Amino acid sequence: MKMENFKKFAISIAAVCTLFLSGCGSDDDFTQEDDDPIENSQLTGALETDRILDPTVQYTVTGPYLIKTGAKLTIPAGTVIVSQTGTDRYIAVEQGGKIDVQGTSSSPVVMRSESNNSGDWGGLLLCGKARTTEGVNVIAEVGGLIYGGNDDADNSGSIDYLIIRNAGAQINTESQYNGLTLYSVGSGTRISNVAVLDGADDGVEFFGGTVSATNLYFENNEDDAVDWTEGWNGTATNTYVSHSKPFSTAVEADGDNGNPKLVNFTAVSTVGGTALQFKKQSGATITGLSLLGYTTRIDMKDDGPLSNVIIDGEIADPSNGYGNPPTVDLSLFSWATENNSDTSILPNAITNTMELDPSVLYLLQGTTLVKSGGKLIIPAGTVIISSTGTDKYIAVEQGGKIEINGTNESPVVMKSAGGNPGDWGGLLLCGEGVTTEGVDAIAEVGGLIYGGTNNNDNSGSIEYLVIRGAGAQINSESQYNGLTLYAVGSGTSISNVAVIDGADDGIEFFGGAASATDLYFENNEDDSVDWTEGWNGTITNTYILNNGPSFSTALEGDGDNNNPSFVNLTAINTSSPGTGIALQFKKQSGGTFTNILLTDYGTNVDMKDNGPVENIIVNGVPLTTPEDDVFNGTPVDISGWDWISN
Repeated sequence: MKMENFKKFAISIAAVCTLFLSGCGSDDDFTQEDDDPIENSQLTGALETDRILDPTVQYTVTGPYLIKTGAKLTIPAGTVIVSQTGTDRYIAVEQGGKIDVQGTSSSPVVMRSESNNSGDWGGLLLCGKARTTEGVNVIAEVGGLIYGGNDDADNSGSIDYLIIRNAGAQINTESQYNGLTLYSVGSGTRISNVAVLDGADDGVEFFGGTVSATNLYFENNEDDAVDWTEGWNGTATNTYVSHSKPFSTAVEADGDNGNPKLVNFTAVSTVGGTALQFKKQSGATITGLSLLGYTTRIDMKDDGPLSNVIIDGEIADPSNGYGNPPTVDLSLFSWATENNSDTSILPNAITNTMELDPSVLYLLQGTTLVKSGGKLIIPAGTVIISSTGTDKYIAVEQGGKIEINGTNESPVVMKSAGGNPGDWGGLLLCGEGVTTEGVDAIAEVGGLIYGGTNNNDNSGSIEYLVIRGAGAQINSESQYNGLTLYAVGSGTSISNVAVIDGADDGIEFFGGAASATDLYFENNEDDSVDWTEGWNGTITNTYILNNGPSFSTALEGDGDNNNPSFVNLTAINTSSPGTGIALQFKKQSGGTFTNILLTDYGTNVDMKDNGPVENIIVNGVPLTTPEDDVFNGTPVDISGWDWISN
């Protein structure tokens, strides 16, 4: 029999004896002590003396639960606390009170709401006596709590292995609770291994104080993952932030700069957004920074001094993507993600069939090779974010296959962490088709082998794929493209591909006979479509938008002419209308074009090496001069190409 059941049984027997049994006289009377021996599972009101919770009991927060001065609340490993929904449901440690959360990696303490919705309750708050720029005995926005003093070494207890879910309830029209709120908490307080998940406001917020924390995990908090103000100057070590839903920032700093430190900070977003935002005079010293997938990496909201933000020993650079490989190992937080984390690292080699999970964000930290006999399947909606670097790419080797199964509503997205052109190497396929370079040619990338005698070779299929930020430098002479096709055969299916913001070509064919349909290219700094080594496939429905600061050409053909075909091609120059080259043909190259529209280029056709202009056939008629007026076809309709906006 459990202890609490035994206590209830004992009380019942005592009551029966008192009321009905004359034999139970005064000498044997049962007297209940003032402290109810029955475990009270409702947490509300004031805790005036020390209390140890029972991990076999599920506790319910039914109102503000205040640990008063001199009292200590101990929460053993495995304890679960469930809060009712409401604006006044929270646990607060007042000045002079203490909390001792004793979770373990195998049995963390969990605090959550009963309905598991963000914004249901107010989370955990600690009030200390350390300094804040607001002064001494400051009144908090929550329940009139008092915080702030002159004791920077103040001790509010310890927290280890704690999961907080669904916090962020509304306090008033201006304010919300956080998951973990630290009001002037001192350095004597120990905080480690805390996860705040699915909150409607911040994961953690520091209001002044000197407290430090280690091993922090924040997932899908709708405002800021980490927020500080009032001169906080502690250190957060090993922080991992994950965003797959809309949010405000990964870090928001406000007020005077107490120069807090972030040591090993990794933040990953599948939805863009702002990573680090500094307001007023705030700043920080950050080492080991990795920001993956954010649109804005550093935002000095009020034009405060960048010199207040030091990253890896240098003044912060807003143009730097900081797309370094993760500096925090996600496995540190398996206790919080229940071994079903939403982030995974792509392997270096795929030798069998590997199917990705669209609910997981994949990180490309180096080179991923799909080896001969291997197959990589990528379902609709999957997002792959690459670190920044010259050796960051995905390559399908000869005999390997890739299967990308995106949809118009849910394409597959491959993008760089920094969001800048030239951050990574894109996607490469190596086939056994025919190339003028012969059999088993060696690619300029990583010694990859390509080329054979089978123009029907099959490297897999690509459907609804968006590639962003590719074009990294290979060497002093070469760069990667968005999509590179080395001798890829006609058995490979390619359709609905967008390559955006690349530092080199959008797509390049090195021989082979691969064809493609529905291609979109925007702001690629070299050529949108490039081919060489005798490619002789067909691309149908191609839309090119040259809208960046500069580009080389819309199309560039080079080498021997195997007469590739282009059906329904639109190329528009808004970068600098009236300048630039649309179609450039080198050596003996050429092609057959049906329904082509070129808009606002200075030169429509450039025969770079004075090759035969009749190799360019438009609507069934060979050109007689590069100036022939035949490039005024019907534009490709992309009004239904929703996938290109991802």
